[in-house]
Amino acid sequence: MRKTMKTPNLTGLTVATLLPYRDDFSIDWDDYARVLDHCVTPDGVTAALVNGHAGEGGLLTVEERRQVVERTRAHIPNKPLLAGIIATSTVDAIAEAKMAEAAGADCAVLFPPGPLGGGASATSRAPVAYVQAVSQAINIPVSLFQYPITSGYGYSTETLCELAAIDGVIAIKEGSDTMLAYDENWRAVKKASPHVSILASNYNWFLPQMAVGADGILSGLGSLAPHLFAELWLAAAAGDLAGMRAVNDRLYPIVRAIYGPSPLIDMHTRMKAGLKALGVIRNASPRPPMMPTQDGIAENIATVVEAARKAGNIRLS
Repeated sequence: MRKTMKTPNLTGLTVATLLPYRDDFSIDWDDYARVLDHCVTPDGVTAALVNGHAGEGGLLTVEERRQVVERTRAHIPNKPLLAGIIATSTVDAIAEAKMAEAAGADCAVLFPPGPLGGGASATSRAPVAYVQAVSQAINIPVSLFQYPITSGYGYSTETLCELAAIDGVIAIKEGSDTMLAYDENWRAVKKASPHVSILASNYNWFLPQMAVGADGILSGLGSLAPHLFAELWLAAAAGDLAGMRAVNDRLYPIVRAIYGPSPLIDMHTRMKAGLKALGVIRNASPRPPMMPTQDGIAENIATVVEAARKAGNIRLS
């Protein structure tokens, strides 16, 4: 029997928000408010995810993560708010999830804990125990964060199906990073647990993921170009393949500017460079050990986003 709780509707676009800093690496709350105005408050955006990879959740203190949830909740009182839970141990994850719930989050997004990277994610035993423990400790639902399969943290299709069946699980951020895995996971999870939402989220795979099937989109790139992702979702929901292709053509230069250069881990810092070029934030630097965007890459991003702005593909609030 499933727990009785309020379940947020994640159909549509969930934006994983970026977090700007001042020169001393303290959080720039004024610029963060501008980020939310740019990418979460516009019509067509369903929800926000904070304290994830895009928001550098793993580099924040517990108090900072709490403040991010509280301030975001105050800024978007009427949209679902998801909070990333990036923890090493189950005990820490439960404490983080309880904190996020108390601060106003509607859903806890469980990233695979670090110790599972040694191969424990290859079978369902440890992931199931982890997700069950956190879900049972809180009164808000949970979402699963599926890593790329090649990372060593990604769950198999069989494990995802077991996790989706756990009481309180309502969604999966599907980031397997192969279309074969996405297709298999979509079919298997929707057959076994049709109530669980599959949120497409994978760099270069947005169009084919939506073509296979999705209940929504979850993307950090939505922080930079929310309107394009909202349009992509509307076209996909309408079954309009020509419309999806047209939006994807407009999105493609932005995708390549952000995700094309190596290393891929710098993608969220590059999104910040785009927001700086647009004048949304003043400082695009991440917290160490992440590195600032290299000058040549930043210049290309600025050129691409300015062209997108002039074409109406990126809109400023």
